[in-house]
Amino acid sequence: MSVGEKFQNKLHCICNEDIIFEIIDDIECDWGSHTVIQCPKCEDLFSVDCGCPAFQNALKLMPFNENLFSDEQKSDYLKNSHPN
Repeated sequence: MSVGEKFQNKLHCICNEDIIFEIIDDIECDWGSHTVIQCPKCEDLFSVDCGCPAFQNALKLMPFNENLFSDEQKSDYLKNSHPN
């Protein structure tokens, strides 16, 4: 299952709501383009392809959602993250 597909299911957001995230493709930052998700309740944006200081870190969702990222996906996310 791709990372994008994981966010098509109901998940628990950091705002303490169970929601289905909206997926937004191709949002640009200073380092390139991202796929991000947005919570329809709190409207926070999370970068799901790599860490970016312009958006919330999707790894913050892991404590609320078991198996959201595999160990390999988490490692890739961190390796490809932008500098702060």
